[in-house]
Amino acid sequence: MMDESSGAHTKRKVVAVVGGGLVGSLNACFFAKRGFNVEVFETREDIRQAKIVRGRSINLALSHRGRQALKHVGMEEKIVSQGIPMHARMIHSLSGKQSPIPYGTKGQYILSVDRANLNKELLSEAETYPNTKLNFEHKLKDWNAETGLMTFVRSDGSDGQIEADLIVGCDGAFSAIRKQFLRRSRFNYSQTYIPHGYMELTMPPVDGEFAMKPNYLHIWPRNTFMMIALPNLDKTFTCTLFMPFGDFEKITTGEEVIEFFQKYFPDTIPLIGDDALRRDYFRLPAQAMVSVKCSPYHIGDKCVLMGDAAHAVVPFYGQGMNAGFEDCIVFDEILEQFNEDFSAVLPEYTRVRVPDDHAIADLAMYNYVEMRAHVNSKWFLFRKHVDNVLHFLMPKTIVPLYTMVTFTRTRYHKAVERWHWQDKVINRGLLLSAAGAVLGGAYLLVKNPPDIDKLAVPAEKLWSRIVALRSP
Repeated sequence: MMDESSGAHTKRKVVAVVGGGLVGSLNACFFAKRGFNVEVFETREDIRQAKIVRGRSINLALSHRGRQALKHVGMEEKIVSQGIPMHARMIHSLSGKQSPIPYGTKGQYILSVDRANLNKELLSEAETYPNTKLNFEHKLKDWNAETGLMTFVRSDGSDGQIEADLIVGCDGAFSAIRKQFLRRSRFNYSQTYIPHGYMELTMPPVDGEFAMKPNYLHIWPRNTFMMIALPNLDKTFTCTLFMPFGDFEKITTGEEVIEFFQKYFPDTIPLIGDDALRRDYFRLPAQAMVSVKCSPYHIGDKCVLMGDAAHAVVPFYGQGMNAGFEDCIVFDEILEQFNEDFSAVLPEYTRVRVPDDHAIADLAMYNYVEMRAHVNSKWFLFRKHVDNVLHFLMPKTIVPLYTMVTFTRTRYHKAVERWHWQDKVINRGLLLSAAGAVLGGAYLLVKNPPDIDKLAVPAEKLWSRIVALRSP
């Protein structure tokens, strides 16, 4: 936090945060901590008072990057205490066999956290700063990138205006702030819907306890689709079925739901419940998932995009929220570096952050294939073991990609570059080792040829053995 004398003029600056979701509410804490006057504008009602919380509810996996951002505003311990540690993936085969694949070294884990609860905690934390005001049911109508003048429509239909020194767009994948960017020259934007949708089902507790081992992220990989389950504090599991939309649409009756689950997820039927499956499968249609990339993230010294507004990612690396939270800490570090001069901070933020966010968007796409298909592959599991052994022997030289992404703040695009380099080196090493073993074996055979007579088995004897094996 800056001192009174050097920051008096900065303290009067108004920062308008558009979007009161996870990244918006955390950002409010970061800006308020620096002494800015912070105004948060959220279209929806205050979720702390809402009877029904609308919106996405995929459980969130909190890892190192997100925890570091929470730590910066004094929220880490509180949020971690409300999460459930997951030390490994638990792979469920068709036969019902369960095999754990640890996430990292012993003691490393990710946390299953409840999205709505986290959002409520962050809003309440933002409200503890006297220089922060939360404005709910305020829908952005228009804003000016030159003057910072913003117009909002309130719930009663009246307009309200505010002039901001900095506008921070944290209003999600379908950002209203970003629409203004699209009208400008040299703004790059792309969005990709993947052909898969998701559907959530609940696995209730059994006799007041978790129905499965709680400290795992459970995965049922079935090559072209999969189901995952994350534990909740109320001893339930949230099961999320990810599948091509065409496959969802083929299932039209309760009977077909049960047949599908009997064929692909038989071990879950008694745990979720026959009736619950028939009912919940049709409660909501499968939801779409979109990946958004854009650049630059700023306009002049007046506006910047963060979180899903800048880089919505598919949820398969568990980094959507973590990347959004890291946006907050990266921006804060750059504010410090450039003495809160927005004209220098905003372009630097774009320069630093765009390659990293594009990298995690691509990684999230890749990880879907890994989660639903590669985890069934013996080569994949062998390579995981090789990577972990090499990391144990050379912890600074060989670092698994998942470890870099999930348990460090290594820049995403640097992690990808290093991963490609390591992959090349390890694969070449394995190839040379295999070639060396073959050549070594051949050399020993040449130097010490075996006695052919001792090895030879008369054809009649061999045939009689084969016949004996075949007979019942």
